Amino acid sequence: MEMHFDQHISRQFNEDLEGLKTEMLEMGGLVTSQVADAVEALANADSALAESVLEIEEEIDRRELNLDEHATLIIAKRQPTASDLRMVMSVIRIARDLERVGDEAGKVAKMALAFSEAGSAPRGYTEIRHIADAVRNMLNDALDAYTRFDVTAAMDTLAKDTQVDMDYSSAVREMITYMMEDPRSISRGINVLWILRALERIGDHAKNICEQVVYLVKGTDIRHSSNSNNS
Repeated sequence: MEMHFDQHISRQFNEDLEGLKTEMLEMGGLVTSQVADAVEALANADSALAESVLEIEEEIDRRELNLDEHATLIIAKRQPTASDLRMVMSVIRIARDLERVGDEAGKVAKMALAFSEAGSAPRGYTEIRHIADAVRNMLNDALDAYTRFDVTAAMDTLAKDTQVDMDYSSAVREMITYMMEDPRSISRGINVLWILRALERIGDHAKNICEQVVYLVKGTDIRHSSNSNNS
């Protein structure tokens, strides 16, 4: 879908907006890679890869602060209206969600370090991999929908969060049953539950990005609407 922004007297204004969007998408690519690496570190008991994920957290935090600063400067200098203002606001909100995705990837990486020290992948890894693949796809698709200003793709991606929530609930029930049957597994089981929760939260943040696509293109905030919650 083609998105038309307001016509600007200043070419610099156009460049400011395009630069802001590019910064955000670069941050999105970094965060998506962080999620993938965290899950791979868990699968392969790769402590070095897990450590690298944790090191990138500072870079992601810095990028969010830079985006926030650049967006604030654009608002102050250009006083954007209508679709331009929505572009700036959506970038600020998405950057916040991406930073939180980075936090969740960091949690998975910390658990990967713990399992690496134990020398084995955790029970429940099949479920972890399944949910991880689903939320990574959601994140990629949400950012792609933003790039193309595609509301239909955003709504389709948003709807996938319902299945992620169902898979998460099922995996949690299975893990709790396993822990009850073997009390020696409780400590490791709790770590798996933390991993599953972190992945489920990544799906929530991908959903939030999809909601920002709708806000950007249509000017409609669906964050607390039935369209968002029931999709």
